[in-house]
Amino acid sequence: MRHGDKIKNLSRTASHRRALLSNLASQLVTHKRVVTTLAKAKALRVYVEPLITKAKENTTHQRRIVFSYLQDKDAVTELFSTVSEKVAGRPGGYTRVIKLGARVGDNAETALIELVDFNEIYGKGKAEAKEGAKKTRRGSRKKSTDKADEVVEAKAETTIAEASAAKEEKTAK
Repeated sequence: MRHGDKIKNLSRTASHRRALLSNLASQLVTHKRVVTTLAKAKALRVYVEPLITKAKENTTHQRRIVFSYLQDKDAVTELFSTVSEKVAGRPGGYTRVIKLGARVGDNAETALIELVDFNEIYGKGKAEAKEGAKKTRRGSRKKSTDKADEVVEAKAETTIAEASAAKEEKTAK
């Protein structure tokens, strides 16, 4: 039975697992995405997300804590400079795991783990959708009074006016 056993052992000793996750995390921070097995990607997500949260607060103490996990000066510098700026407004969920299918050699499930804010393909549509449609925690839409709504309403009114003007021109001819 595995009651209360929350850590994914990955069939490794504690020191081997710590070294593996440290190396994967530093590679994820430097390259912004890593292709690995699904089990390692899920274990890495649990390992690296608290480190990214710590990187939001740029103090010497937080840098030392993160360095004790990553053991790579370049990765720590990258995390506290580039990555922390991008994820500053995000309350969590900094990584995304995408399943890629089975590996040819041993039929292991592979996955791509990436930092969410560094993927331009997915990021563009979400940013636009978030700005226009704010939702409450229950799922209903908030009433927004910002300029974007006014611009949309003004455009709708002008298109209606143009359509009616075009209709009048047709009937006049």
